[in-house]
Amino acid sequence: MSVETRARFISFAAHALSVGEVYPALVAGTVLGALGFWRAWSSGDSVESRRHFLAEDLEWAQTVFEAAFTASLLMMFVVQAFKIPSSSMENTLLIGDHLFVNKFVYGLRVPFIGRHILPLESVQRGDVVVFRFPVDDPRALHCGSVQYGKDFIKRVIGLPGDTVEVREGRVYVNGAPLGQEPYALYSDNERQPESLHAKELSPQRYQELWQNHLLDGELQNVERDFFGPVKVPQRAYFMMGDNRDRSCDSRYWGPVEERYVKGKAWLLYWPPARMKSIR
Repeated sequence: MSVETRARFISFAAHALSVGEVYPALVAGTVLGALGFWRAWSSGDSVESRRHFLAEDLEWAQTVFEAAFTASLLMMFVVQAFKIPSSSMENTLLIGDHLFVNKFVYGLRVPFIGRHILPLESVQRGDVVVFRFPVDDPRALHCGSVQYGKDFIKRVIGLPGDTVEVREGRVYVNGAPLGQEPYALYSDNERQPESLHAKELSPQRYQELWQNHLLDGELQNVERDFFGPVKVPQRAYFMMGDNRDRSCDSRYWGPVEERYVKGKAWLLYWPPARMKSIR
């Protein structure tokens, strides 16, 4: 394999792997290496022929490993592909849409400590972001199927220090209505009544339960149209889906800490007819 051909293959494979999964490539590389040894030792040909088989397969295995390593760096620090799994972001994003997530715009995420360094910009209200499910205990999620450990995509509504409240389906931040929300979608015409359980809690207890991801378990049913007010903790964000009536978000499982934020939704690239930058 020529140097130019190998470089092109690594570039193409790294892009493809960044869209898909790296682990199958690692398995493929291991299989190719093992195949090379098997072909070399099982062949009845000369020693020179055996060496040729071994060198050829090991070269392909090395190329696959290099592509997987390059893709891993891309996915960790630069860009990652994401597929929309639910209707929670309609009309902005539809089920099955494929998009790229910019992972360096908020800074490089340092593994294990969950901090971002060298940010190009800070998280802003209205940003569409991808993050890990923010609750360590999966039992904290009671709105639909448990998706503990998976990536979520929502819009930032509340910044650190903001007070967020929902009244009759309308979002208020720091006591003022959020304003024009051309992206917001409401599926139901009738607003749900305020929860009687919520009235039994003091504001301090309500805040404590919400901030510790225990609100839904205490109230049995968080009312999506009458929520809060709650204050967003420092280094955390209040997230909501654009499809307000069909979204499991911060109303149910609390604030999203900065350490869970993976990146900013950047470009919808598939299907081609819907290709656009995401706002």
